[in-house]
Amino acid sequence: MGAAASGSLQAAIDRVGNPVELMRNQARRAFSHGFGFVPGEFTNWREEALAWHTSCVLMDQSHHMVDLFVEGPDTVRLLAHLGVNSFATFGGDKAKQFVAVNHDGYYIGDCVLVGLGDHSVDLVGRRTALDWVEYHAQTGGWDVTVQRDPQSVERGGRSPELYRYEIQGPATASLVAKLTGEPMPEVRFFGMTAFTVAGKRVRAIRHGMAGQVGFELFGPWAEGPAVREAILRVGEEFGIKQVGSVAYSTANLESGWIPGPMPAIYSGEQLTDYRRWLPENSAGSLAGSLNSRDVADYYVTPYDLGYGRHVKFDHEFVGMDALRARAGEPQRRKVTLVWHPEDAGRIFSSLWTPGPTYKYFSLPKARYGQFQMDEVLAGDRRVGISMDCGYVVRDQAVVSLAVLDEEFAQPGTEVRVVWGENPVSDKPSVEPHEQVEIRATVEAAPLDRFARTRYRAAAQS
Repeated sequence: MGAAASGSLQAAIDRVGNPVELMRNQARRAFSHGFGFVPGEFTNWREEALAWHTSCVLMDQSHHMVDLFVEGPDTVRLLAHLGVNSFATFGGDKAKQFVAVNHDGYYIGDCVLVGLGDHSVDLVGRRTALDWVEYHAQTGGWDVTVQRDPQSVERGGRSPELYRYEIQGPATASLVAKLTGEPMPEVRFFGMTAFTVAGKRVRAIRHGMAGQVGFELFGPWAEGPAVREAILRVGEEFGIKQVGSVAYSTANLESGWIPGPMPAIYSGEQLTDYRRWLPENSAGSLAGSLNSRDVADYYVTPYDLGYGRHVKFDHEFVGMDALRARAGEPQRRKVTLVWHPEDAGRIFSSLWTPGPTYKYFSLPKARYGQFQMDEVLAGDRRVGISMDCGYVVRDQAVVSLAVLDEEFAQPGTEVRVVWGENPVSDKPSVEPHEQVEIRATVEAAPLDRFARTRYRAAAQS
């Protein structure tokens, strides 16, 4: 990839003078779950979000994620050099959640890593982790080749390389058995298998964005329509619903996955060349009430995000010494914050009642920047960062996913989320408003007891 003709990320930071100021006023869309390619709603987002708890759903993930294909003799060595994960048993037909950090142990990105062969992989997800891998593949002397397949909005009319569908919900096992003519195979979380659907070989990862039983299915793009038609036809018996991009955007609030932590790439001399390689449009947009000129105040570690189980010191990797030093220290913990109904209601009622107007809370997903960073308070002290917020239909609750200091992370603890910006940034998504403090109760992440216990119990590292 490399820096675009318009300039590099480093040049943009130098021009503005501070990376926080650069990102706070970026006009980039907060997120794009297949925008323009997947309908926002097939029925309505409320029923679609309930269906993954009551029957089964089909989610089309073909358009909003980036694929980075890496192939060559050094593929696994490169990934082991950059990933906190163990690669001792990794190979073809295996998958894992790949997590990368910078030299100081701060999070850069995570993605799904799929072993296509012993020396061939597909990294799937947001660009942050993929950029990091591609940069090192191109500049580090590794014997690999890389091919990037961007989001559909950036593909220039070309079709994706792969279709990617997700089926999940309590009826998934019955659906898979009827679809394939065989019982649903016993596959661990993030394990891989293969099905035959409509005469096509379909690769499948045991996975589920909403924390329910599910599979992520993928294969060549040209075979996608036949596979989709078969799933929907057979799924009628089980009440299958198609999920649009609006409901899909809330699934992570239930599974407890934080999709948009800020990557720790905007400071540090060791990353200067990387920032010169990155294009200016990789800066991302920063939203929320946390307002510090020190960009390091926005950084998180894998331990903060609940990824400590992935960190394995059985190999040398970038940031290993820093993470080893942090391992024994007090950590922040990932939690779900359940916003008090009366306070959340005040945000909406401020639109039609006398007095101050608060930052608009878009339903069902309210994040208004790529990196949502809201201050969490206990007393007069900042105790964490609320990072992603929205409405969970099943629980009839406004929630956010946050990382909190350990002493405030126990379920039942009362904290306050500061909602809105001060000063108000120049992002087009931000209107004039006043900040407001929202009371919130700490709960576990994932919020769903099923996802928190049985579903993740056998998760692979």
